[in-house]
Formats: sequence, structure tokens, C-alpha cells
Amino acid sequence: MLPRIIFCTAFFLAVVAVILLALFSPIPHQSGNNSSRPWLALSLYIQQPGANMHQVAPPSDAGALVFHRTLTEGPENTSKVVGKAQGFIIPIQNFAQSAFNIIYLTFNTGEYTGSISIQAKDIAQKEKDKLIVVGGTGSFAFARGLAVLSQTDSKNSTYHIKLHLKFPNRSQTIPG
Repeated sequence: MLPRIIFCTAFFLAVVAVILLALFSPIPHQSGNNSSRPWLALSLYIQQPGANMHQVAPPSDAGALVFHRTLTEGPENTSKVVGKAQGFIIPIQNFAQSAFNIIYLTFNTGEYTGSISIQAKDIAQKEKDKLIVVGGTGSFAFARGLAVLSQTDSKNSTYHIKLHLKFPNRSQTIPG
């Protein structure tokens, strides 16, 4: 009879412990700026880093185009700088569709820190290019989406980039 009482008491205490843990456990905290919204839209401008710099067109037989530009909130070159845009594009015909053609947008503001990777293999030098966002880090971790790139000022080589980002459901866990 005593073992049965001990078993019932232990079972009862285990059930009470599970119920108390379920009631008083802290709710998991979701970190990051994008955890509460699945979509994010940003409108930014890619500009030459200096006000008086002029773009030099690469030779037609260039092996690769590497660039480093400033990312601003507005179209003026005096607008607030929010980060930088860097890229590596191989314009040679055999590599024009290469997965190595990438544009990196790096942010360092109070609201966003991290980077976005944009696949630039379908740039066609037309009025608007629609590119694919293939990932990100920091505030943009695992971002996917669309980047619409259009040139706003050919004289200063200023580009407008509209980002439409989607973030994965962060409540899911990765198995393994």
C-alpha cells in the first residue's frame, strides 16, 4: 500500500509541476526588427561615394566590374548615408548569367544592421531591372525577395533600389 501512495503522490506532483511550468514559463522572446512582420519594403539610393566623382566606364573587354558605392536614404548625394553597396559583376558573355554576380548592401543604422545579398545575373541595362534577393545577415537574416533597380541620374550614376523582403517564420525550428 505504501508504494502505491508514493507512486500516486509522485504522479500528482509531476502533473502539478508541468501545469505550473506551462502557466508561469516566460514567453519566448523574438529578437530582431523583422520578427513581427513577414514583409519589409525599403526604398534607397546607390550613389558614387564622393560628390565630385565621375564614373569611368569599364573597357568592353574588361574581365570583371568591381564597385563600391554609398547607400543613402534620398536621391541627393548629401542625403543621410545608411550603408554601402558593393558588387562583383563579370560582364563577359559566358559569365553574364553567373551566380557570382552579386550586389551586397550593407546597413549600419540604429534600426538596421546587417547585409542583403542580391543576385545580379539578370542585369540587362534597361530602364528597370528586377533582381532576386538571395539572403542576408543581421537584421536581414534569411531574407528573400525582390530588388527593383533603376537609374535615376545618368550624369551622377545614381540608382534607385526598391527592396521587397520576406522573412521566414522564425517560430519554426531547423531539424537536426
